[in-house]
Amino acid sequence: MTKSSFSIEGAAGKTIDIDFTPSAASSCMVIFVHGFKGFKDWGTHDVTAKYFARRGLGFLKFNFSHNGISRAETDRFDDLEAFGENTFSKELYDLDQVISFTMSGSEFATPEYLFLIGHSRGGGISIIKTAEDPRITRLVTWASISNFRNLWPVEKEGEWRKNGVIHVKNARTNQEMPLNIGLLRDLEENVQRLDISSAASRIERPWLILHGTDDQSVAIAEAAQLAAQKTEAEFLEIAGADHVFNARHPWPEPTLPKKLQEVCDATIAFFKEQKFTVN
Repeated sequence: MTKSSFSIEGAAGKTIDIDFTPSAASSCMVIFVHGFKGFKDWGTHDVTAKYFARRGLGFLKFNFSHNGISRAETDRFDDLEAFGENTFSKELYDLDQVISFTMSGSEFATPEYLFLIGHSRGGGISIIKTAEDPRITRLVTWASISNFRNLWPVEKEGEWRKNGVIHVKNARTNQEMPLNIGLLRDLEENVQRLDISSAASRIERPWLILHGTDDQSVAIAEAAQLAAQKTEAEFLEIAGADHVFNARHPWPEPTLPKKLQEVCDATIAFFKEQKFTVN
């Protein structure tokens, strides 16, 4: 099981780095969409990719072009300028580029079925994209936010507008991560498109919502809010799981933590409900 790496152009000409772990079944593929302060090489992501691939689902993960990690790094945010310039619209553009690359057939067989997994903020991006894009077959969100404004204290917006930037601390690296005013302006200028709850109500694909009961980063109430927007969506609480389903970075073990394996098993079962054969 050999992982392949690719690079494509993303928002503002910056690079999107991609990893793909293939499966014997080429008719379907999972795209994993990381969250805020996330990246493709975090913790358990490689183990997760192999877990899916062994069960018949090719697994593609990528770095958003402005996630703050350059090609020179796989672990530490070394491009805080890019991180500060990120916006939600840029991430939607990047995800569209990744989907188009996946469906182009240029590097591997074009999948017949395309699945998204969005984690945390990546869940919000994936919800909007699924509402917009008929190429997506099924959606699973892991610990997704229900509103982009839940990512920062609303009372900081006055300071943000005055100074043009606010900072959030990365507890793992102790870095002060900048959020430039362009992020807030993007949200205000694209109110309808960037309304996660509204997009959730428009999803016409099967959707599974997974959320840990012990999530201290994104309250499980946000999952309930999403589920209320689309009564056909399946909602599964993962008892005793935190925001990353009890994974950590780094993750030296060859196997998944039990709660993340529970999430992966539920996700795989949901994807395999589709009317196709996966070995």
